[in-house]
Order: sequence, then structure tokens, then C-alpha cells
Amino acid sequence: MLTPPPETVLRVADLNRLARRALEGLPMLWVAGEISNFTRAPSGHWYFSLKDETAQVRCAMFRGRNQFVETPPTNGQQVEVRVLATLYEPRGEFQLQVELLRPAGLGALYEAYEKLRAKLQAEGLFDAARKRPLPGYPRTLGIITSPAAAALRDVLSALKRRMPSMQVVLYPAPVQGPSAAAALTAAVREAGRRGECDVLLLVRGGGSLEDLWAFNDEALVRAIVASPLPVVSGVGHETDFTLADFAADLRAPTPTAAAELASPDGEQLAHRLALLARRLVRNMGHAQALCGQRFDQLAHRLLLPSARLRLRREQLSTLARRLQRAGRDALVRDERRLAELRDRLRLRAPDAAAPRHRLALLAQRLAQTWHKQSTLQEQHLAALERSLRQLHPHQVLARGYAIVRDANGQVVRAAEHLGVGAEVSLTLAHGQAGARITRVDSTAVGQPTPHAKLDG
Repeated sequence: MLTPPPETVLRVADLNRLARRALEGLPMLWVAGEISNFTRAPSGHWYFSLKDETAQVRCAMFRGRNQFVETPPTNGQQVEVRVLATLYEPRGEFQLQVELLRPAGLGALYEAYEKLRAKLQAEGLFDAARKRPLPGYPRTLGIITSPAAAALRDVLSALKRRMPSMQVVLYPAPVQGPSAAAALTAAVREAGRRGECDVLLLVRGGGSLEDLWAFNDEALVRAIVASPLPVVSGVGHETDFTLADFAADLRAPTPTAAAELASPDGEQLAHRLALLARRLVRNMGHAQALCGQRFDQLAHRLLLPSARLRLRREQLSTLARRLQRAGRDALVRDERRLAELRDRLRLRAPDAAAPRHRLALLAQRLAQTWHKQSTLQEQHLAALERSLRQLHPHQVLARGYAIVRDANGQVVRAAEHLGVGAEVSLTLAHGQAGARITRVDSTAVGQPTPHAKLDG
């Protein structure tokens, strides 16, 4: 820094600039004191005074730095700040530009916490890609906490409200004190070894950094990462972050929230069960309507001889059996699904007797409706068959009529097409005969005049 000669007359702005440069030449410093006059500006910057018994100094912590502070400081709080000394030139005010802020007395713990967090993060233990999704419908939850902790009561209360049939396995471990970290690590490993749970909850209530320190243990973090079970952490309050939170597959802000995230909602499952039942009824009605349409189509196509008619009847019977079998299979699948959901809901599920009775009534109604429709279709087919028999040419010949063909084998429909002496053949109900025309009369049938006379 250049120092002007003593006889030089400086402007105030020049003097303040020289003072600022001199102050900013100092290295970064840690300063301890009490917060007072704390103000949060609309821009997001923090302004406050740091004081002790004999002095105070103005401080500024800009938004780009204070966003990393978990909890904003309050007036009267003892803190330690890492600062750069500077001077605000427009007013010539000496102030400290704060880079880091932490509660007083926790400097060593914070440094150890940050150092271990950086190390584990560099190893990839906190990567989101390695985290596993939670099962949608877990049957058993494992809880790692102290049996006397309020967190356990909060978790059990939440489970009783949401899913009272959920099975719970407690892996007891102290959550505070010198032996807590080792006990928590052993509990995580024991739960993974036994494999009797679908999800593992690691919970405890709020506390200071020292109270939660067991959840910053490196061995515990590695045990969570290596656990074969998905782990949900619910340690402290929403503003508390431990290394166990970063390693867990899912972090919950509180123990109660951890229980809610790991368990399904019983009321939603009951609502879904009701929707499935209504969908079953609707699908069965739709299937019945489709089968009815199919029967109608087959009936309109049955304009064939008796052999074709029998084939169609066999096909109709086959379709009927397939429909019955499909209906039974659908009912079996739905009953199995309903049974599974009823087992999961257990105490929260409604009385299963009424749905079972309703299902039996629906099955009985379906069988009755199907039998009625099958009977009607068979009667309709029988009527069609009788009509075909009556219209068959052989039935007409059996009543005494004959088919007359000329020498070319063409059917003769009028007497005027024949001449006297013409040779004709007659087709009767039983056999054929030959004849010769002896007389021809073209008068229409029904008149009293004679017609063609045959000489057999």
C-alpha cells in the first residue's frame, strides 16, 4: 500500500479508501461475540452487531453466504463468525463481512462434521443414484430407537392412525451418549441380518448438535449404506441434518413424518377396495352384454341346413362353457385379490361378511342370468330349425308334390313349355319316374280346366 507524504491534503473519500485497503489486508479471522440488532433485509442480506462486555462492531452477511446457515441467529445468541475486516467507504464505517457463522463453542464439532461429510460425500455414499425406493405396501416396519424415547410413541401413534394392522419390530438402542453410536450401528446391522422387516426406521426427537452427535458417526453411515433394507431417517426436527440423513434412502423431517412416509394410508386402501368392487360389477355386466351381442350375431347367421345348424350349436355351447369358465376365473382372481387386501387392512377394514355375501349373490345372479339366456337361445335355435325343416324341398314332396324336369334336366314351371309326346322325369318324395306328355293345357293352376296329361 502506498503511503502519501505527510504534507499531502487528502479528500475524505481518499482517506476512507486507504483505510479500507489497509483493513482488507488483514487475513480472515474468527471473532466471538453476542448477536444484537439483527435485521434481515428484503434483499436477503443479514445486518447485525457483534458485541462483548466492552465493545461492539457492525457486521454484514450477504445472501450468497447466509443461505448455508441452517438456522438464522437471534438477538442475544453467542456465536463465532469467520470474517473479513473492511470499511464501508460512503459512511466511513468499520464493519466485518461475515463468511461463516456458527453457535459459540461448537466450532470443533462443526469442523469435524463438515470434514467427515466432505469425505463420505466424495466416496459417493450420499449419491441419490444409490438410494432405493420404499415398498408400496410393507407388511413389517423395523424401528431403531430407544424404548423410552418420545419418538417411538410418535411413530406408533402415526402407525395406529394410518395402518393399525402394520407389524412393528423394535431394535432398541440408546440415541444419546458415548455408547449410542456403536449401539445404533449394531442395530442397523442386526436388522439387516435378520431380514424380518420391509423398511427400517431410524428415529429420535430433536436436540442440540451434541445430543444428535451419535447420528454423525462414520460407522453408522456405512452401516446404513450397506443395509439390505431401505432405511428412512427421522432424526430431530425439520432443521436438523445429520450424516445419517444424507446416507438414508429417504430423509423425513420428524419421526412422525418417517412413519407416514413408510406406511400406506389405510383409508385410501379401503377406498381403492370399494373402487375395485364397483369395477368388477361393471366389467361383468359389460362381458354379459358382449356375449349377448355375440349370441344375436350367431342367431342371424344360422340360415344353413341342419348340419350347419348343429355345428353352430356346438360352437355356441363351447362359447358358453368358455364364458362360464372365464367368469369363474375372474371371480376367483377377484376373490383372491379381495382376500389379500382384507388381510392388509385387518382392523381398519370393514366387516368382510357383507362383501362376501354380496359377492355370492352376484355370482348366483350371474349363474341364473346365464342359464336363462342359454335357455332362451336354445329355444330360439330350435324354432329356427323347425322352420328350416318345413321349408326344405323334401318336406314339400312328402305332401304329394313332384318336381318335373325336361329332357335337358331343367325344372319345368309352366305347361306351355312342354309339347305333346315330350319325355319328362319326375322327382318324388321317394324315388324318381319317367313320363310322356299326352295332353297340354296352359290354363293357370287353380282353374277347373284340364292341364298336361302324362303317360307314365
